Amino acid sequence: MNFASDNWAGAAPAVMSALTRHSSGFAPGYGADPLTASVSRSFNDIFEREVAVFFVATGTAANALALTTFGKPGGAVFCHRYSHINIDECNCPEFMTSGNKLVGIPGGGCKISPDDLRAAMSRFPDGVVMHGQAASVSISQATESGTVYSVGEIEAIAEAARSRSLPLHMDGARFTNALVTLGCTPAEMTWKAGVDVLSFGGTKNGCWCAEAVVFFDPEQAKEFEYFRKRAGHLFSKSRFVAAQFDGFFENDSWLGTARHANAMALRLAEGIRSLGARTAWAVEANELFPIVRRTQFETLTKAGANIYEWPANDLSDNVAPAEDEVCFRMVTSFATTDEHVKTFLETLAGTV
Repeated sequence: MNFASDNWAGAAPAVMSALTRHSSGFAPGYGADPLTASVSRSFNDIFEREVAVFFVATGTAANALALTTFGKPGGAVFCHRYSHINIDECNCPEFMTSGNKLVGIPGGGCKISPDDLRAAMSRFPDGVVMHGQAASVSISQATESGTVYSVGEIEAIAEAARSRSLPLHMDGARFTNALVTLGCTPAEMTWKAGVDVLSFGGTKNGCWCAEAVVFFDPEQAKEFEYFRKRAGHLFSKSRFVAAQFDGFFENDSWLGTARHANAMALRLAEGIRSLGARTAWAVEANELFPIVRRTQFETLTKAGANIYEWPANDLSDNVAPAEDEVCFRMVTSFATTDEHVKTFLETLAGTV
């Protein structure tokens, strides 16, 4: 019952097969190899335009370096107050941007609205040195609550950002999970909706260690190579990151692994609700946040379920946990099986 995180899962077979396939022989280092060039062209095909792609080791690096590209002196980066960049990255975005301030915006399900974004940006008027400079906007897709922005919602946020000439960054640690939920194309969920730069996550969806920063206007990426090198994220053997993405994209493996993870999350949610419990937010990707009695939670953990208690923020009174209840996080992956789901639900059923 390993539902702690999709980071706990191993690497998908297609990824490991590609790593083995490309492991022998010699190739130029630092991204000058033919495989890195080939995978970069794959990104062009996937996003239906020429993009600038840069490999990094972690999602934190992808986010921080993407935002660094658009940093300003006294800069303000607008994001959800519970976003990963604001809560879980040890102030790395602030550090890498030389002190740009993350401005947290409230919103249910970890989603910001265009109106709330405009209100936050208004506190940093252009040309007023006392307040600093609006620098960029960042959203997570899927969000930290497991919810997904619709294409229309992304477009509306992008429009609000453009009203101040700000670039829009998307933290796509679980990009593919959101993509298969919406059933749209990668282009429709990103640059066609107004996204300027994407942190494209592979690690949570079956890669071993593969993240990419994707600029939809290569002109905006001119300085990025220097930021990446200075941060220590220029791989000498870049082909091994490229190899992971090669297997990831082969035969649409990346879409299949995400669909499986999402389906397992929905099956868990349906089973949990059928047993009289509830979920804090809509289950729209591969994360869910059940709310059960604390005694049930303790029974589940004692039985071997790897799950984490989670803060139930921004919930209405009729959904928020009561005094004797607990909200916890579950994350499914390509490696989650029917048996894992069945065992969890049977254990929970024994507590009803």
